[in-house]
Amino acid sequence: MTSLEHAPDEVDDFLAFYPTPIALLAQRLRTLVKRAAPGTIERVRPGWRLIGYDLRRARTAGGHASASRHRRIMAKQMRIATWNVNSLKARMDRVLEWLERAKPDVLLMQETKLSDEDAPVMPFRMRGYELVHHGEGRWNGVAIASKAAADPTSIVTNFGDGPVRNTGAGATISLAEDDFDPFTEARMVSAVIEGVRFVSLYAPNGRVVGSPFFTGKLAWYDRLLKWLSDTTSGTDALVLGGDMNVAPTDMDVWDAGAVHGGTHVSAPEREAFAELLSWGLVDGYRLKRPEPQRFTWWDYRAGNFHKNLGMRIDHLLLTKPVAERVVWAEIDREARKGVPIPSDHAPLLIDLDSPGAPFDAGWEGALQRIAARTKR
Repeated sequence: MTSLEHAPDEVDDFLAFYPTPIALLAQRLRTLVKRAAPGTIERVRPGWRLIGYDLRRARTAGGHASASRHRRIMAKQMRIATWNVNSLKARMDRVLEWLERAKPDVLLMQETKLSDEDAPVMPFRMRGYELVHHGEGRWNGVAIASKAAADPTSIVTNFGDGPVRNTGAGATISLAEDDFDPFTEARMVSAVIEGVRFVSLYAPNGRVVGSPFFTGKLAWYDRLLKWLSDTTSGTDALVLGGDMNVAPTDMDVWDAGAVHGGTHVSAPEREAFAELLSWGLVDGYRLKRPEPQRFTWWDYRAGNFHKNLGMRIDHLLLTKPVAERVVWAEIDREARKGVPIPSDHAPLLIDLDSPGAPFDAGWEGALQRIAARTKR
């Protein structure tokens, strides 16, 4: 749509599933109109949704035209987070509650497991966030939620390589190992927000070293590096984040001996990750957090979270213009606890320029308690 004339329909659809006081709804809508930049509606192309973006009509040419726009154009204080939510539909309440708790300015999400048509645009908007979503249905899916709207012309999906498969209800697809193709899956979305290009990524798992899934994972990393080289540079303001499914060093796993030879820690995977750093990216978390035994993922099985048997496989990688501004980094362990069942990942966050809203990440005393429980 190119105007607000259909906004009441969007609101009615939202209220059918998320009852909200009318006064609050009206206030939010008024805020939306006041925040809209002059000419925003006119710039929206026919077929775009004003509230949320129809990514099937988004630019997928690789982002060349917008590359110069975010060169050294930096936002002010900003909190950035990445979180594999492991089904946005199943964990909507937890995600929305976490937005209120941690107050990120930008949240990169992975494994939304939704189609674009089912993306929860209105619930995010009611909490002051725009949502850019790239999904396929039952699996994968990536998104960017931000307080400031993304530039619609800057949006890139799937490295600009065209549409992905449909795994929604009723879709027929092959699950055979030999048919695995990560380039038909919704694993990458990027957009420029307040002068910074953000990239939300969900790297393939790899499953078994030497398998077609593993080979596909390495090919996906090669494509990511090529996209970076072709469309941007280390002098641009760039944040690349997500579930990268690689623990870069032995310090990023609970026991290097226990995981030796498996996926996430193999030499080819770590080399692929290191090539991103050689290109010009910096591990944002390690800039401020040298401590071992702090992870972002713990398997649901065998009480691994309570034993702290985890890995740090979620990352925020930054170019130098952004890395120079990092003042704080954290992993929110508390988000991995409680009911209903949480994601098996915890959010990883950084602050630029000055600290954001304080919250208790749950690490103080946790490692001592874990050590006491697991002491032989």
